Amino acid sequence: MGANDPRILTILVSLLVLGCQGTFQPGTGRDAMKQESLGRNIDGKDLFFYTLTNDNGCRAEICNYGGLLVSLETPDRNGKMADVIVGYPLDRLIEDNDSYFGATIGRYGNRIARGRFSLDGVEYTLVVNNDENHLHGGIKGFDKVVWDSRPLDRADAVGVKLSYLSRDGEEGYPGNLAVTVTYWLTNRNALEIHYEAKTDKKTVVNLTNHSYFNVGGHDDRDVLDHEIMINADHYTPVDEGLIPLGEIRSVRGTPFDLTRPIPFGRNIDQLENGYDHNFVLNRSAGEGLAPAASVYDPVSGRLMEVLTTEPGIQFYSGNHFDGTWIGKGGVAYHKHQGLALETQHFPDSPNQPHFPSVVLSPGGNVSIENRLSILDPLGPAGAMEDC
Repeated sequence: MGANDPRILTILVSLLVLGCQGTFQPGTGRDAMKQESLGRNIDGKDLFFYTLTNDNGCRAEICNYGGLLVSLETPDRNGKMADVIVGYPLDRLIEDNDSYFGATIGRYGNRIARGRFSLDGVEYTLVVNNDENHLHGGIKGFDKVVWDSRPLDRADAVGVKLSYLSRDGEEGYPGNLAVTVTYWLTNRNALEIHYEAKTDKKTVVNLTNHSYFNVGGHDDRDVLDHEIMINADHYTPVDEGLIPLGEIRSVRGTPFDLTRPIPFGRNIDQLENGYDHNFVLNRSAGEGLAPAASVYDPVSGRLMEVLTTEPGIQFYSGNHFDGTWIGKGGVAYHKHQGLALETQHFPDSPNQPHFPSVVLSPGGNVSIENRLSILDPLGPAGAMEDC
């Protein structure tokens, strides 16, 4: 796809968090949907907090500020529930979410060099908020706005639909961009996240969710013994500001070779600042949903699998946590206590014409679906029966 073509994409991400043995007994008498007013108003919009509970007792918490995924409770191999989302308590998420915990990211996830790019010969200057670069949509990206919201339901799920109109010129981006994000929690233990975006003027878009995971539980140990696999034979090396050099380099013989599951702490000491890199996923032209990554915790038995139609994934290993980051329940997060796997187009793609295009034109549509499934391994999907 050329840099000036309308961007018409369908993106499907599936995150599977699985118990390795045993069964999880369905709960009874739980409210499927709970909507709470937080009694606060920001930018003229009311803040709401949603608790979604499926027939099996799995639970997700969503806030319309920042499109936040606040928590996700899932069973381990023995059916014990734990929240696998690393992050701040809700009040702190609203006041100062400096790590983008659980946030919806846009208009552009990751970095754009020097906050500049050109479309059809016109140069656009974005807000710079990461040294000399633009990061995650700017000072007031999608993670810091209040989305219009309404509860939803369907035969097999409960959900929340969030909507936001990003005005022409917001943070420097061209075009009025209409975005919706829909969360569904299904009775098959799937958390689905659907994104849609349309514009009235050519612009660039790279949407993602910035959740940090610890599949042992957010208040558990670090994740250095978690076994990680990333289905990528190549990655994009970066400069000191984490801007791609323009190369697509082989992972072979480097700490970036995660093509087979290994404890990700095995090679991390070879990297001065840990992992914070974009991996180029192994994909064929026209291929749809394909495996991208997996994370397995041998203690809890939970397995998270990531599938996507996106060309890249950013693996970040929670390098900055130092014990001063106080999360939910007063837990102090230490180095590598959570990791992020952000499916995406590549960083700085607007300035790298040989990278997959992030240009969206009027009449085009970005359609993104994320599905995070927490399956009973002995249930209908039959997953992980041989663990």
